[in-house]
Amino acid sequence: MTPAASRSTANGTRERAALVGLFTGSSRNFDPEHSLDELAGLAAAAGAAVVLRLLQKNPKPDPATFLGRGKVETLAAACEEVSADVVIFDNELSPAQLRNLEGTLQRKVLDRTQLILDIFASRARTREGKLQVELAQLKYLMPRLIGAGTALSRLGGGIGTRGPGETKLETDRRRIRHRVSILSHEIDNVRKRRSQLRERRQKSSVPTVALVGYTNAGKTTLFNALTGDAAVASNALFVTLDPLVRKVKLPDRRELLVSDTVGFIERLPHSLVAAFSATLEEVAAADLLLHVIDAGNADRDRQIAAVRSVLAEVGAEKVPVVEVFNKCDQLDDGERARIRAVHPAALCVSALTGEGRDDLIAVLEGRLALDTAVVRFDFASDDEEDRKRIAHLYRVGRIRSHVTTDGRVSIEAEVPRRTIERLQGRGAQRESRA
Repeated sequence: MTPAASRSTANGTRERAALVGLFTGSSRNFDPEHSLDELAGLAAAAGAAVVLRLLQKNPKPDPATFLGRGKVETLAAACEEVSADVVIFDNELSPAQLRNLEGTLQRKVLDRTQLILDIFASRARTREGKLQVELAQLKYLMPRLIGAGTALSRLGGGIGTRGPGETKLETDRRRIRHRVSILSHEIDNVRKRRSQLRERRQKSSVPTVALVGYTNAGKTTLFNALTGDAAVASNALFVTLDPLVRKVKLPDRRELLVSDTVGFIERLPHSLVAAFSATLEEVAAADLLLHVIDAGNADRDRQIAAVRSVLAEVGAEKVPVVEVFNKCDQLDDGERARIRAVHPAALCVSALTGEGRDDLIAVLEGRLALDTAVVRFDFASDDEEDRKRIAHLYRVGRIRSHVTTDGRVSIEAEVPRRTIERLQGRGAQRESRA
């Protein structure tokens, strides 16, 4: 258990946080010290000053107190000594563990998921972002509601209605379920609007590029360097929550759309992935992903794996990816050579100095296949998947002819080359290309 220096603001209102991590030693790739460092960054992003750090190794968490009764009592004494206001665990706690820990520590207790949700809530600016964060918070809160049983019962009125009635806990859960239903409906509307916007972009043959990467890898700075925009960039976690889309003009005057997305993090709460599905669909529907990697981070390999895991979770694992190592101005020649040896197809850039921007633009031109082709497709009219491909073809292409004969549909259309493979399938054979 080690004390940490406290940082205070002018008004002195920052909460003093104690960080607690438990590791089982079962994962060779897990570095508990680094994980606690990341938790400290999250705590700072939430506005807390870290005054205490505790790491414990245990084969498995204690089901009642997570750490074990003796360790919790030691933690309580240490928190009293450093005047900690909140105790933050680098793991997810069960409702029972949360209750028992708060009872023993006599302080507010948060787990990693709740801390990330709090940061997202403070950073959300648009209505869409606020809706998604609220939905994630309510889903997290539902199983953690604490009631006092029949002591809070609401009795019915009239003969035959006396009895326990509906407890306050049940009422709260019912209200949360109702609110979750409303939020889910509104987010579905957001998803539909985003889908319509994507279809318009596909119809206009403007390709889309999405910036993805670990939080604080420099995505927004690179976004500004590519687009000439002035989006807020900061050396902090989860600065960008709401996706930004801007147009980029290439040297030959062709255009593409670049979107900046929410940063990923290891063990990203599933409730957040689900709540932000409408936003993350932008990633899955992109024509190309730029995976921005912090080249100067000693733990970059673990961050790369975490991003790939989230991409697979949101259905974007099949989208072409270009790995872009950012902050290369901080590297020496030896480290640059090591990156090129391990990732030969990757780019090494500096969004801050502009190094490598021209190379990145050239790769975008080559990978996006911005030109169009006239293609003849052959579909089966009674095949459900082929009917979906026909509908998609009408959205993204300019139809030249449409002929139906003996259950077969032959369509000639001008389509962006990058969409041709998506339009081909088991029931759709490309017959000719002009």
